[in-house]
Amino acid sequence: MKTYRNPPVSKWPALCQRPLADQNNLETIVRDIFEVVKAEGDGALLDYTRRFDGVAVDSIAVSQVQLAKWAAKTPKNLKAAINQAYANITKFHAAQKDALLPIIVETQPGVRCWREPRPIERVGLYIPGGSAPLLSTVLMLGVPAQLAGCREIVLCTPPGSDGSISTAICYAAGLVGATKVMRIGGSQAIAAMTCGTLSVPEVDKIFGPGNQYVTAAKLYAGRLGVAIDMPAGPSELMVVADTSARADFVAADLLSQAEHGPDSQVVLVTTDNSLAKDVEKALVSQLSALPRRKIAEQALSNSFCVIFANMSQALAFANEYAPEHLILSVNKPRKAAKQVQNAGSVFLGNYSPESAGDYASGTNHTLPTNGWTRSYGGLSLKSFYKYVTFQSITKSGARRLAPTVMAMAQAEGLEAHKRAMEIRL
Repeated sequence: MKTYRNPPVSKWPALCQRPLADQNNLETIVRDIFEVVKAEGDGALLDYTRRFDGVAVDSIAVSQVQLAKWAAKTPKNLKAAINQAYANITKFHAAQKDALLPIIVETQPGVRCWREPRPIERVGLYIPGGSAPLLSTVLMLGVPAQLAGCREIVLCTPPGSDGSISTAICYAAGLVGATKVMRIGGSQAIAAMTCGTLSVPEVDKIFGPGNQYVTAAKLYAGRLGVAIDMPAGPSELMVVADTSARADFVAADLLSQAEHGPDSQVVLVTTDNSLAKDVEKALVSQLSALPRRKIAEQALSNSFCVIFANMSQALAFANEYAPEHLILSVNKPRKAAKQVQNAGSVFLGNYSPESAGDYASGTNHTLPTNGWTRSYGGLSLKSFYKYVTFQSITKSGARRLAPTVMAMAQAEGLEAHKRAMEIRL
């Protein structure tokens, strides 16, 4: 990892740039895929699966019978782990229901206003596959969709080399009540859920992380009128550490995200020169034992370490970077957390690894990346609802409100608006 010592504030924006592909080229590729999928439907999806995933399948949709057969092959110990994670994630997200309850406000006598949540009816869940099928993402997306009561839950994930879907993904899909499971991945999966095909229903909102092509496809889907959860691209992690941190812990945390993909980025921010050196040694030692070593090495080549003179500067830089995941391996993590403004999910202390949030602590691991935590939060139960506002006005309330409405309508030159109020007097 490259190391920077006390970089001036003027250099921070350049350091915070992620290693992203050419966006113009990405958009061109994505637009072409959308147009082909819209024109050719399932035929295009089967063709893209052969080209991009290297496998020929006879159908896009997976039957419930086949899904159950694959799910049954999940090892018992893994089923137990998935069940525990499902319980923790459900408990955390179910507790968010209280915050959704309507609050009736009487803005003036006889005028009452409120809003009520309604579940988004048709949601699309994208589950990355390829070299690392993310069964955990099924729970992160599916549990809140299930709790919200979404009528249709469409799950898309790439097939394996034999055309099957990971048995654990199938098992988790059954737990969260996925109504349709599709074996398609990449931009073409997002296009299918946006435009609809014979097999893939058109959805109202698309959820889930992915590579840069998937993220670009989601942003393009937004232009076509399909809502998305957030921009969630290649994974990233920042560790802010002081003398209380353990180098082997920090190195393990950095590698846990570096192994996601070659376009991932991890950052160490520290006030301790010795720790930075020890972490570098630990990275070399631990990297040699990783099955995904080459992927992690590529990610580390895009990663860096920053050494600051004090913790105040370190946390200010963290807010500028706005990481997806932030670990505070510091002596007083709760105190440091109060200074955090921009982060997707924060992990406090030496015994709160990011891996816990990725799988089973209960929080959601679907988070904004590439600095989007400045304006987006992570996925929650609320993400699967829309809100409908209501107002109820009594006869006396209408009389009190009328002068205000009529004066404003007249000022805007909208006579019919004025008369709609006036006629009730």
